[in-house]
Amino acid sequence: MTPVLGPPRHLSRSSKALWRRLMAEYGLEHEPHALRVLTLACEALDRCEEARGALATHGTTYLDRFGAPRARPEVAIERDSRTAALRAFRELSLDGEAAEPRVPRVGGGRA
Repeated sequence: MTPVLGPPRHLSRSSKALWRRLMAEYGLEHEPHALRVLTLACEALDRCEEARGALATHGTTYLDRFGAPRARPEVAIERDSRTAALRAFRELSLDGEAAEPRVPRVGGGRA
């Protein structure tokens, strides 16, 4: 029997708890690639939370040198991290069913 691994130290407390719960529920320790994907998903969640905290403190916009409002970089970090986490969790197929492969659209999507 393989010993159960602990979550990576650099994860937040909530991500460590999620990591442990998913490891226990789905037995991911038997799939080495799944450990890495789970870690990446938890890291993305942490990055999303960090960006959300910065946005709560500083707001979503700032004024550039010309006085025009601009989106703070944390807006994109939050969005991109959320997307990365969702994709990583989908990759793990934690619902027990294999996901349908997604075929990217090339061009404008018109036939």
